[in-house]
Amino acid sequence: MTVLKVSGSEARKFLQDLVTNDLGGTSDGLVYAALLTPQGKYIADFLIFERDGALFVDVADSHTAALAQRLSMYKLRADVTIEEAGLAVTRGRGAPPEGAFADPRHPALGWRGYDGQPGEDVDWDAIRVAHVIPEAGLELTPDSYILEAGFERLNGVDFKKGCFVGQEIVARMKHKTALRKGLVKVAVEGAAEPGTPIVMADGREAGTLHTRAGDEAIAFLRFDRAKAELTAGEARVVPLMETAG
Repeated sequence: MTVLKVSGSEARKFLQDLVTNDLGGTSDGLVYAALLTPQGKYIADFLIFERDGALFVDVADSHTAALAQRLSMYKLRADVTIEEAGLAVTRGRGAPPEGAFADPRHPALGWRGYDGQPGEDVDWDAIRVAHVIPEAGLELTPDSYILEAGFERLNGVDFKKGCFVGQEIVARMKHKTALRKGLVKVAVEGAAEPGTPIVMADGREAGTLHTRAGDEAIAFLRFDRAKAELTAGEARVVPLMETAG
């Protein structure tokens, strides 16, 4: 992870107008949010906290450059500075140690620290699979819509905060249509690697297998095809109850 520092007299308004969640909670802990394209598609997701009047954005290394570039594009003449903060991210389970923050996405994700708190060696992928929690570059790609990825359940979007980039598309998906596809937890019986297409018996594609932990995985599925007999390569795939919606 990389932590970006967003500072300046207009930093809060700048981010508040762009990201999917309300930043009102940053003074007390972490806020989970994303930056989207105007078409409502995913660019990056991140956790934001406040310190000494600045906002800090905890984002995956793989998405740091794209996020910083897009934020800089929106900055124009605003009194905002975007730079790397030089903070290391540590993680652990249970109650947060002093100075760390509870992860707002799910209690099972424990806490995140930015001041050198000792972290834990944890199988985070197994936790993500158990609770259908997507990760940047794996389940979350440039084609992702955040509601299909479970952002409402993961406390990553606020429909009352006012405008954000891509809001019209997200609101339409929320209020005018039923989700037809999304992330679900599946049982996997047999060998199948992440990225393997999930298909029906007649060969029609139903989705894609993603992060796997033992005999369970996160999959992106079309819901109208989820009740059919499904396979991923040589493995049998059976949708389980928990979804990303």
